Amino acid sequence: MAKPASPRSRQRRRMENFRKVHSEEAPVGSGDEGGGPGSGPFADLAPGAVHMRVKEGSKIRNLLAFATASMAQPATRTIVFSGCGRATTKTVTCAEILKRRLAGLHQVTRLRYRSVREVWQSLPPEPTAGQKPGEPAASLSVLKNVPSLAILLSKDSLDPRQPGYQPPNPHPGPSSQPAASTSKRSLGEPAAGEGSAKRSQPEPGAAEEDQTA
Repeated sequence: MAKPASPRSRQRRRMENFRKVHSEEAPVGSGDEGGGPGSGPFADLAPGAVHMRVKEGSKIRNLLAFATASMAQPATRTIVFSGCGRATTKTVTCAEILKRRLAGLHQVTRLRYRSVREVWQSLPPEPTAGQKPGEPAASLSVLKNVPSLAILLSKDSLDPRQPGYQPPNPHPGPSSQPAASTSKRSLGEPAAGEGSAKRSQPEPGAAEEDQTA
């Protein structure tokens, strides 16, 4: 006897005949999002704060170019990266790269869940004899709760007692090349140029062999 399909399997089979048309996120600042309109999870942001909304199809290169240019201005003190769903990974990547580029940034991270409404439309079925042409496609609306991440980076000091606070990195950026060469010499490896200088010196006994010949 065949095992009955689970509800999730039946739902997956049903969704195979649909394609996602678009998705709509809950507006920021509504319900329990906190703060005023456009403030998101940070209600006390300065008026000149930069808000970068990271999406699944966003290019990290373009986001960081704008964010770096904005934070280079003395008037800009705060920037916020926010993304939900599959864009949370890119949100973290953008914040970490900007912290390495600009030293001394204070960080506060907020994790929430947001409601996303997806609209799906049925695929056109195979033409049949009894089907009337031009019938409207059926639509389906799905409400999901997806994780949402917001990362605040500030040039000014923040309250270290608030949840999600991280102090500035004391050693930002990658290690320099001279430090790497120094570490190699400490391990006994020859530095650049030392090996060739040693090889240019004649070995003991080579002069005696030439004279004998």
